Amino acid sequence: MTSHSDDHLIDQHFHEHNAVVSASFEQLRSQILATASLITHSLSLGRKLIAFGNGGSATQASHLAGELVGRFSKAPRRPLPAIALGADSGVVTCIANDFGYDSLFWRQVEALAQPGDIAIGFTTSGKSENVRRGLMMAAKKGAISIALTGAAGLEGDQAGHILKVPSDSTACIQEMHLMILHMWCFLVDAAFINGNRRGHE
Repeated sequence: MTSHSDDHLIDQHFHEHNAVVSASFEQLRSQILATASLITHSLSLGRKLIAFGNGGSATQASHLAGELVGRFSKAPRRPLPAIALGADSGVVTCIANDFGYDSLFWRQVEALAQPGDIAIGFTTSGKSENVRRGLMMAAKKGAISIALTGAAGLEGDQAGHILKVPSDSTACIQEMHLMILHMWCFLVDAAFINGNRRGHE
């Protein structure tokens, strides 16, 4: 049996979520379209997408990779190359143990990224040092770097494209990040299925 306070918490979160979605639509719509175009173009050239983050953001990165390598919509398209850097426990624990947790992503990006690839870093706080270093290494390697953050964001020179969800609520930021990655997938699928982009098959 729920209490009045439970009802209030649910109502409060729904209202906050809707407010963040509305504000994000106004502020981020053009950036979502622009970054989707970059992702689609890179994948159509046979490049890959590299995604990373910590905790809940690590699951967002894995979710995005799964949608691209597997499938997002029911319409058929070829698998698209994507990797989530938190998924390999051997690599993660080796780097964290030998080099420190702040080195977790930049070392993998240095090993894997090539010019024209897409590197996407998820950080709700905008303060994750390992994500920041991973994005900066991506730029150094000639990859296109995209950061998904909350209102705190990152500094302008730390990623080529920074999508700041206008909220400081971790839950609302993560929910909006999920919506953004799904919007990317809708647009990627539309390009590859309807536009018949086959890339380097």
